[in-house]
Amino acid sequence: MAKESLKIPKKIPTHLAIIMDGNGRWALEKGLPRLAGHRAGTENLREVIEACAEFGIQYLTIYAFSTENWNRPPEEIQGLMKIFRMMLDRELNNLHEDGVQLRHIGRLDKIDQELRDKVKEAIQLTKDNKTLILNIAFNYGGRDEILHAVKQLMEDGHKAEDLDEDLFAKYLYTADSPDPDLIIRTSGEYRCSNFLIWQAAYSEWYFTSTYWPDFGREELHQALTVYDQRERRYGEIQNIKDV
Repeated sequence: MAKESLKIPKKIPTHLAIIMDGNGRWALEKGLPRLAGHRAGTENLREVIEACAEFGIQYLTIYAFSTENWNRPPEEIQGLMKIFRMMLDRELNNLHEDGVQLRHIGRLDKIDQELRDKVKEAIQLTKDNKTLILNIAFNYGGRDEILHAVKQLMEDGHKAEDLDEDLFAKYLYTADSPDPDLIIRTSGEYRCSNFLIWQAAYSEWYFTSTYWPDFGREELHQALTVYDQRERRYGEIQNIKDV
């Protein structure tokens, strides 16, 4: 079936970030195990990646697995790791052919060696692609990222008087990406959940009650349409009426 023609908004975020929430609740409402929801969420990701490229988004960051997710039941964690391995095996060549460059943000420790190797191989294979930069936040936490940056700064011998925002940003996992212009959270929750807490200082947020497995091209277009209508001020006064 041909895709519906959608008018691309004039103002498109350079960097879109997504908290892909609601997989478990999607599954439970359908009488399915939680892992079925995670599998459905993974299947949905392909459509969203393609839509981002279609709409002209240059950077996409997805929150795949947080540092807090290790507190989930062991069987769910094992299932999630299996799904991630299968996704890389199945989708890597397609993503590479579509010009998607894969990057990892977060820590690779605590992840088993097989999956760690697959992530590194994916990064190496796609490192020269330019169509879309896909940052996968895997074993990632915003507070952990800030602590990691501070430790690296200290290890590199920087003094307090050396420190400014530009230098600090170079030590974040996202050093090679601009800050997100728009962050989407699915499932109806209204919190940042330790995601890009430094980088999101002036990001626009879009919340939807749609669970992630049902968030597709049309929902993304709606979020971009709303973003297009917003006026980003970065703490400044743009119009006299705002005084």
